[in-house]
Amino acid sequence: MSKAHFPAIALCLFGVSVQAEVPTVVTDVPPVHSLVAQVMGDLGDPTLLLDQGADLHSFQLRPSQASALAGADIIFWIGPELTPWLTRALSIVPDAASVALIDTIGTIHRNFEEPGAHDHHTTPSQTDLETDQAASDSGISDGHREHEALDPHAWLDPDNAIIWLGRIADELSALDPGNSVSYRANASLGQAAITALDADLQLVLEKAKDVPIVVAHDALGYFAGHFGLKIAATISEGDAADPGAARLSNLRHMLETGAVACIFPEVSGDLPRVATLAEKTDASIGATLDPEGRALMPGPSLYATLLTNLANSISDCVEAR
Repeated sequence: MSKAHFPAIALCLFGVSVQAEVPTVVTDVPPVHSLVAQVMGDLGDPTLLLDQGADLHSFQLRPSQASALAGADIIFWIGPELTPWLTRALSIVPDAASVALIDTIGTIHRNFEEPGAHDHHTTPSQTDLETDQAASDSGISDGHREHEALDPHAWLDPDNAIIWLGRIADELSALDPGNSVSYRANASLGQAAITALDADLQLVLEKAKDVPIVVAHDALGYFAGHFGLKIAATISEGDAADPGAARLSNLRHMLETGAVACIFPEVSGDLPRVATLAEKTDASIGATLDPEGRALMPGPSLYATLLTNLANSISDCVEAR
């Protein structure tokens, strides 16, 4: 099966520059930075607070980053659910516009206690029921089923990214009306590119739909819901929580029953744990997943590369069985 590649149109984001003062823009995480960079095109470069490889859950602002925030005209971020440390930092820039993209009208939301809540592309299958029963028998819940909180990893649904590109263009146009035509043209190009990429990835993931997999933590709910994937369980119960002995034992039992096709490590470095869990079971170990784009080079193409890598890694593991 051919693998997905970011359409060339997305690398041609540009606008007709006119004499205007381009806003100073700051972003929180790599996917948001990528979307904002697409909309800004050659008019300017947004600042990314989260360095390549940095862990957003334990991040602390350096003085230079605090200075960048203080000089910002507008800050685009996911919202306090993902980066609570930025909520506190925003108090130093009371005059800057703050845009929490997850609050954008039309954004698809998923709660941690509702795995697959927005799985609007598929309906429950016999595989779903069998996997749910296996999870129940093993004492494993799907991700954060016990938590009542908004899942902030909303960029992993391409429909949200398409909506956010429009919001970003609107906000930049309001601050810089002289370049509004460029912002809106760039956003339209980005939206078309993501739509094309989405169709490509649907084909890449066709054989992986409804096949039970295990991932490191509950960050892939939006991606799974959009593309019809089945996450049987997560290794960790939370973003920053290490799994206890009982949870690891239950996961091991699930893998031993043959209820899981693939188990995936993440860039956080949990490959040894994954290898131990999968040893002498029928579960295959997939490539390392990077749902936050931590290991990728920041820039306009990061968003598409992130989704493509996830799709190819999951597809490759499932199809190799």
